[in-house]
Amino acid sequence: MFKKVLIANRGEIAVRIIRACKEWGISTVAVHSDVDADSMHVRLADESVCIGSHQPQNSYLNISSLMSAVDLTGAEAIHPGYGFLSENFKFAEVVEKHGIKFIGPSAEIIKKMGDKIEAKKIAKDKGLPIISGSDGSVKNIKEAKKICENIGYPVLIKAAGGGGGKGMKIVEKENDLENLFLTAKSEAQKYFGNDELYIEKYFKNPRHIEVQIMSGKNRTVHLGERDCSVQRRHQKLIEETPSPVLKENERVDLLTKTVKMVEQIGYEGAGTVEFIYENGKFYFLEMNTRVQVEHPVTEVQTGIDIVKEQMWVAFSGNTALKQSDIDPRGHSIECRINAEDPAKNFQPSPGTIKVCHQPSGFRTRVDGSIFQGCKITPYYDSLIAKVICKGRNRTEAIQRTLRSLDEFVLEGITTTIDLHKKILNHKKFIDSDFDTNWLSKEKFF
Repeated sequence: MFKKVLIANRGEIAVRIIRACKEWGISTVAVHSDVDADSMHVRLADESVCIGSHQPQNSYLNISSLMSAVDLTGAEAIHPGYGFLSENFKFAEVVEKHGIKFIGPSAEIIKKMGDKIEAKKIAKDKGLPIISGSDGSVKNIKEAKKICENIGYPVLIKAAGGGGGKGMKIVEKENDLENLFLTAKSEAQKYFGNDELYIEKYFKNPRHIEVQIMSGKNRTVHLGERDCSVQRRHQKLIEETPSPVLKENERVDLLTKTVKMVEQIGYEGAGTVEFIYENGKFYFLEMNTRVQVEHPVTEVQTGIDIVKEQMWVAFSGNTALKQSDIDPRGHSIECRINAEDPAKNFQPSPGTIKVCHQPSGFRTRVDGSIFQGCKITPYYDSLIAKVICKGRNRTEAIQRTLRSLDEFVLEGITTTIDLHKKILNHKKFIDSDFDTNWLSKEKFF
């Protein structure tokens, strides 16, 4: 196994990776910006290197600084986590050329599957159902109008190299197309340095379902599906597994076709294939070539450490898992705890945590990087922790999650904890009678 790994990330995912490394007996290197010097991931790592100022482009997105940290510490591999440079094929290329192992798929695969237009073509070629829309990037408004006329409104404009809801616009009628097209193009350039857009049919009442895979040269296995339909502006808030709406024949079909597609593209490592599900049919959405924020909900459900297995695949080229090893039981739910104020349109809530009591107990897990006295800065994503609970069935999982959220005490900042309680107590959630647009229609505050 690797002797030393550098974690090119921060916050709770950096902590998660450090813990997995320690269980492998791997020495860890944390990188940090100037404002993250006292962070949990820095405290837990064996070594740390300051790589720049608080602006992400000067630190966590600075490839030169990250590679300098590798040279300084003698790390053999880099784990990118999620976000930042995790799906940047140019970063993976630099790492590979440097003789360092990138813990993830090859730069070539990241490039192919990271481009949503190219990924859609690959998925279609490999037998997955896709959403009707443009065959490639849409060059101008004239071409956009023609495509929209063919597939019918409403449509969804999306950034080819994007994610997280950036560069994404819903167009209900033709009169709105030009303005939203230009706005999406501007956002795509700003956030991703790539203003390419594509257009696809917009689903009004879909579920968002994704399949967790692990793949090596020897085989590809799935770890079941996750239902991530509780969202706000395309950002997931609650994930659960298994999906409460899939019939068993639909589940088998989805998982089988996904494994086949991933095998055929020669993928190595952990990855997630995302789908839209509506009226008993599923459609390929995109593939994330990294570990997901919501990976713990699958880990507690299957008993498989995805991050440790990810490192083993990077080291050996093969996965130690067989499909017969995957035996999910019961039901699991994950709530993302963000430093935001839902009552003020989810305004970020930076500050110092004055009191911090995290829940524990039977089948309760908390992934985070917070502690009493730590500072939540306004410079990065507002996710500060994740509460993951498992039950014998969905009802017990909901009850256990509510109990755990009641135990979670954070003072000094405002968080989404109370919102999660309201969602989990809502009849529509209990009955699983919701879709990705549900939160925008309900008034929780």
